[in-house]
Amino acid sequence: MTIFFKDNQPFVEGVCINDLINSQATPFYIYSQEAITATYHKLKKALSSEIFFSVKANSNQAILKLMQSLGAGADTVSVGELERAVHAGFDPSKIIFEGVGKSQQDIEFAIQHNIRLINVESLEELQLINQLGQSLNKIINISVRLNPDIDGLTLDKISTGKKTDKFGITLDQLTEVIQLVQSSHHVNLKGISCHIGSQIYDIAIFEKVFTRMKKTASLILSYNIQINYVDLGGGFGVNYDDKTNELDITSINKLVQSTFDKEPYEISFEPGRYLIARAGIIITKILTRKKNGGIHYLITDAGMQTLIRPALYNIVHRVTALQNNSVHNDVYTVAGPICESSDIIAKDISLPDQQMGNHLVIHDTGAYGAVMASNYNSRGFPAEILIHK
Repeated sequence: MTIFFKDNQPFVEGVCINDLINSQATPFYIYSQEAITATYHKLKKALSSEIFFSVKANSNQAILKLMQSLGAGADTVSVGELERAVHAGFDPSKIIFEGVGKSQQDIEFAIQHNIRLINVESLEELQLINQLGQSLNKIINISVRLNPDIDGLTLDKISTGKKTDKFGITLDQLTEVIQLVQSSHHVNLKGISCHIGSQIYDIAIFEKVFTRMKKTASLILSYNIQINYVDLGGGFGVNYDDKTNELDITSINKLVQSTFDKEPYEISFEPGRYLIARAGIIITKILTRKKNGGIHYLITDAGMQTLIRPALYNIVHRVTALQNNSVHNDVYTVAGPICESSDIIAKDISLPDQQMGNHLVIHDTGAYGAVMASNYNSRGFPAEILIHK
């Protein structure tokens, strides 16, 4: 998202940020509809595959309605997300329900709404779905989320494709899955999927995933089970610090074409972060300044209750100042108001001299930001504003 200044006033898509500050208590999120739309079209054009937006990245209802209007499907991981997708207007045939922990009530809700697929993540879940189909006298379309035992070389906390991770069904159980499907009369195996983690930049890792998924699909087809969908997940790396090379999406598409050419099933992806991370910012106010042990602190009203990622993942988000007309810079550590020593947003960053009451911008917070916010210390939840021309 681009912030530009006119007469020392900051603007996003023609909207003055100071006007928003005057009408909305900080901290709050701003999302750019223009940026989201441009990124979606760029990805869609590059991939030439069906895209299911990963709702867990940002479940704001306005964002979901925008994604639906752009033509995306919805990838959901809870009944709450599934309800949001339905309310946002997604066609049931473009909704997928996955997640490692589904209750019977969750599965029943998905069945009632006739969504495209329920992604199965355990043998017991497969048995439960078949039992529910029997009691409802329905044949339930399912997909199997596979755990391909591939290391995405990402943070352990966002790794989902290694054999020891809790996600999916490992390949050594695949024969048992196939036998169970063949002996079950109320499930229809329509596809397979996988997702090995987030923030992946190495094309070689995607190549390994695609090759393994193709081999697995071929094995299932050899059992005379006609699958229609192969979901290759997401995980496309997003550059937060401008130091990492951007992922070449066109190379991903070339890899898809070379790997799956003439295969009898549709390819899809489920990106979340890639579509919206850089389309969001947080506006936060400096509550006070202080100096402890030689460290210049700016204490802001945004903290880990607003954006948990720095504390949880040690992720660095770029921070800039809205009031930046000072000719002198200082080195600051930006900290939130929460009673935790880990509530640090940014360390040792250079900013123009700042005063109490000034405002800062925390960049690239469109994904896994507000959706992970909490009411810790009873500070309340941040507002979210979608800007469009």
